[in-house]
Amino acid sequence: MWLLILLVWLVIWAGGTYWYVFGKPSPFSLESVRPPAPREFDQKKRDKVIKQGFSVDKVPQNLDVIVIGSGIGGLSAAATLAKAGKKVLVLEQHDQAGGCCHTYIEKGFEFDVGLHYIGQVHENSLLRIAFDQITEGQLEFQELEPHVDTVQIGSGDEKREYKIFTGKHEMKARLTEQFPNETEAIETFFKIMKLSAKKTHYLASMKLIPQWVSLFLLKSGIADLISPVFRLSGTPATDYINTLTKNKDLQVIFSYFFYGVPPKESSILINALLIHHYKRGAYYPKGGASEIAFHIIRTIQKYGGSCLVRAPVSQILVDKNGAAYGVKVKKGQDEVEVHAPVVVSNCGVFTTFQRLLPPEIQVKHGQYAEELLQPKLKVSCKDIQERLSMMKHGRGSFLIFSGFDGTTEDLGLVSTNFWLFKDNDMDKSMGDFFALSKEEAPDNIPMMFITVPSAKDPEANIRHPGKSCMTILTMVKYEWFEEWKDTTVRKRGDDYYNYKMRFAKNLFDWACTVFPKIKDKLVFQDVATPLTNMHYLGAQRGAMYSAEHNVERFYAEAVARNRSSTPVKNLYISGQDVFSCGIAGALHGGLLCASTVLDHIVYINLLILKKKLKRKKARELAQLDKKKL
Repeated sequence: MWLLILLVWLVIWAGGTYWYVFGKPSPFSLESVRPPAPREFDQKKRDKVIKQGFSVDKVPQNLDVIVIGSGIGGLSAAATLAKAGKKVLVLEQHDQAGGCCHTYIEKGFEFDVGLHYIGQVHENSLLRIAFDQITEGQLEFQELEPHVDTVQIGSGDEKREYKIFTGKHEMKARLTEQFPNETEAIETFFKIMKLSAKKTHYLASMKLIPQWVSLFLLKSGIADLISPVFRLSGTPATDYINTLTKNKDLQVIFSYFFYGVPPKESSILINALLIHHYKRGAYYPKGGASEIAFHIIRTIQKYGGSCLVRAPVSQILVDKNGAAYGVKVKKGQDEVEVHAPVVVSNCGVFTTFQRLLPPEIQVKHGQYAEELLQPKLKVSCKDIQERLSMMKHGRGSFLIFSGFDGTTEDLGLVSTNFWLFKDNDMDKSMGDFFALSKEEAPDNIPMMFITVPSAKDPEANIRHPGKSCMTILTMVKYEWFEEWKDTTVRKRGDDYYNYKMRFAKNLFDWACTVFPKIKDKLVFQDVATPLTNMHYLGAQRGAMYSAEHNVERFYAEAVARNRSSTPVKNLYISGQDVFSCGIAGALHGGLLCASTVLDHIVYINLLILKKKLKRKKARELAQLDKKKL
């Protein structure tokens, strides 16, 4: 009898699992991908897609989902949901959609804001298939030169230069040539890179299975038996790297992708994953970063949705039962309510929970809010505060956008990115820098990043002939600029301008040591501080990488708890705060969010497509070989 009950239970469990994984229709298909159409250069036609202003009559009827924020995390979630049959509306507070993927044109120069290069979009990679699905094959990528990054450490006669190459085998081989006495350390680190690439999906899966199951697997130790990835994700990079090598320059190479967190406070798994991201090549969107938003929005429109800009959301509407049912949008001096049964926020956990939820739900100390609303309200302020306590505010970003008269060839500019460090102790230099006073900071910048978009996009010279542009980035403290937080953009006064230009001058002069010809050809320069990022990107405290990517955030249990679902029913989080930073990290945040909303793991569908494409490629190669014979 008991055996029969057990067998019935197993059959029901197996059937339920199969239905959950495969029983729902896929939002993705090979048939939806079509050959890229000719590039749209008409800016007016482009603006109708990425700059369509908000008005009530443009809101689609019978909405299923409202997405707050048009960054890649919001757009990828929206496109996936749209292809799954949902009527989706994306609302963007800026006058152009795209978030960190948007570009802006000033004085004839076009600047990318947050996308500088991207990896893992080689043929039939999972990320490439995802891009192909949400743009239906319309987004094209230009593969960059194999010499993707140069890392400079020190200055003057003490300067050392190391070159990072892409390539499945070349990356490690070229690095070993430059550090011939560190073969074992490099070999071990590349094993960690490989592990991070192959097993990080175990961490992501902890966000998709029931939370109690995730926590049971982690607390029982079963997860650690399955893979070391759960332990490595919570291992500080400096602690691990110190076991590999004492060579301080090589230690910098192992952590040179800076995002505001010193190596001693960052995860070795994430740092390794960032380097591995470019192992199979670095790419740039043909036509510029704005092509990403342009084509994803057209996919959303194709399935009955819309993306509207100049639509700042002032509040998420929550009913007496603690469920989100829409948003309030500022329209001039008025507020317009837009209703939908599902709300997705792509503007970060801090903005979502601290600014957009009704004030009564933000009550501190964990009490319920029955006395403020209705007795049936089930939103626990404690749950929200616990969710917030898992995150810290990220560092602010400081960017310089420079335009030059002359082609990239004239000015000696290259597609290779440059990462410059004053010395080879990143922990000390970053710690010392962020401990400086406001007055000391501009003259003691320890590191910066240089990228040349016009050298990466093969069509840049078509759109803007005879012109070149450069973006310089470093990390700063929001507190250094906080005194001007209540001023208006472009009207912050002389003190603010003079202060930010102290940073800009030192950074630009440093860049001129790498590209000496640019100094005399500079004709335009724009400087973005954390306050600028807050205004245009909606980035809280100017943190373009959203919440801080410290090691505590990547403890396996924290990863399992920090998921797309929230304590507010029908409210979901997308983007960089779901898993990790960057364009790829935000896109995966969107896919994880869509999976949660649909209660269907869309990654299964992407993996099935990947297998089909690989089989198709194998058949094509076999036929080609047959013809040759």
